[in-house]
Amino acid sequence: MDTKKTKKNKKDEVVDNKKEKTHPLLKGARVTEKSAILAERGVYTFNVSSNANKNEIKKAIKLVYNVMPVRVSMTQIAKKTVTRRGIVSVKQGGKKAVVHLKKGDKIIFT
Repeated sequence: MDTKKTKKNKKDEVVDNKKEKTHPLLKGARVTEKSAILAERGVYTFNVSSNANKNEIKKAIKLVYNVMPVRVSMTQIAKKTVTRRGIVSVKQGGKKAVVHLKKGDKIIFT
């Protein structure tokens, strides 16, 4: 009898899960009360890389979510000083993109 144990490699296993597409410029959806209300009207908000521009964001949204934005607005988010339990620290700023879609188009976050 053979007593060797064979190790299963992850490459050998076939996994049927779909990997979610991502893009380096899109950090993720910006989930706030205001963005949830706007999403009902086809306007979605994303945290994006600080060196991104409108044209790059349009291409990234098309690639990842397969919908073409009508308009993209960019806003710089300022750094903020916060105090928690007497410790002063800084919330890093960033950039956000507000993406307007055609009527009927939707983005579904998983």
